Amino acid sequence: MRHFHSISIGNVNLDGNLFLAPMAGYTDRAYRSLCLEKGASLAYTEMVSAEGLARNNEPTKDLAVRADNEKNLAVQLFGPDEDTIARSIDVVMKFNPQLLDINCGCPVPKVTRTGAGSALMKNPKTIGKMVSVLVKETGVPVTVKIRTGWDCSSMNYLECAEQAFDSGAAAVCMHARTKTQLYTPTAHWEYLTDLKKHFPDKVIIGSGDLFTAEDALAMFEQTGVDAVSFARGAIGNPFIFEETRALLEKGSYEEPSTEEKISALLIHLHRLCGLIGENRACREMRKHVSQYLKGVAGSVKVKRITSQAVTIGEYTEALNLLEY
Repeated sequence: MRHFHSISIGNVNLDGNLFLAPMAGYTDRAYRSLCLEKGASLAYTEMVSAEGLARNNEPTKDLAVRADNEKNLAVQLFGPDEDTIARSIDVVMKFNPQLLDINCGCPVPKVTRTGAGSALMKNPKTIGKMVSVLVKETGVPVTVKIRTGWDCSSMNYLECAEQAFDSGAAAVCMHARTKTQLYTPTAHWEYLTDLKKHFPDKVIIGSGDLFTAEDALAMFEQTGVDAVSFARGAIGNPFIFEETRALLEKGSYEEPSTEEKISALLIHLHRLCGLIGENRACREMRKHVSQYLKGVAGSVKVKRITSQAVTIGEYTEALNLLEY
C-alpha cells in the first residue's frame, strides 16, 4: 500500500496526506506558513472561538487570517452548540476558508466547562447538529476533531463519528485518547483501526503520539487511516513533514543539520515579528526554542539566554554560540 498520496476532503484536493494539527498558541499563520513550506499538505489554524467571531472580536478574527502561502485555509471552530456556530458563520466566511473544522477534542477545562471541545463527546447529537448547520450554510467541506470518548467508561467515538458523517462531514480526525487521559499514557491506535473499519469509505485522519516519521509510518500501517495529523511532534519541528514524506516514498530520510534548524527557527521568529511585533514575538518564541534545538550540542546555554531574549539580535547572538 502506498501510504503517502493525494487526498480529497469534499471538494478540496490536497497533494498529500500529512497535516499540521490545530494547536492553540502554536499554529498561528507564521508557523503554518513554515510547515507548509516544509511539506505539510494542510495546516489547521489555532482553535477559533465561534462566540468570539459572532461578537466580532478582533483578536479572535486575527486567528483566522490566511498565511501568505496558504492555498487551503482550514479554520477550526470551537463552541458548545449549533446556535453559537451558526452565529459565527457570516464572520468566518469573510476569510474565505476552504475547510471548516469543529473541535470536539480539546480537553482543557476552560474549554470543556463551557460545553465545547471534548465536552461535546457527551452529546453526539449536538455534534451532528453543528456539522449540519455548517454544511448547509457555508457549502464548505466540514471536518470534525474528536477523541475516543470522555473517559474509559464512555468510549463513544463510533457514535460521534456516525453523527458527524450522517450530517455531512467530509472527514473525521481522531486523537486516540479519551478526554480524561489528556496526553498520557500511550495513545490507543487500535481505536483508529476500529474507526476506519466501521467507516471504510470515509476519510479518517489519525492523531496521537506522532513524534517522528517512523511513528507516522507505523500509524498508517497499523490503522489504515487515510491521513495523519501531527500535533506536539510538529512543535519546533517543521521538518517532520518532509522527513515523513521521504520515509514513506523512499524508505529513508536525512535529519536536518544544526544549521538548518537554526535557519528555520530564525525564519519562524522573523515571520512572527512581522505579525505581532518584535518584543511580543521574541517572548512567544521562547516556548519553541527547546524543540528546535532538541539534540543540538551546546544548546543548554543558548536556551537559557533566549529564555530572556526580547530582540531578534539577542536571539541571533545566542544562536551564534552554537558550533556547526
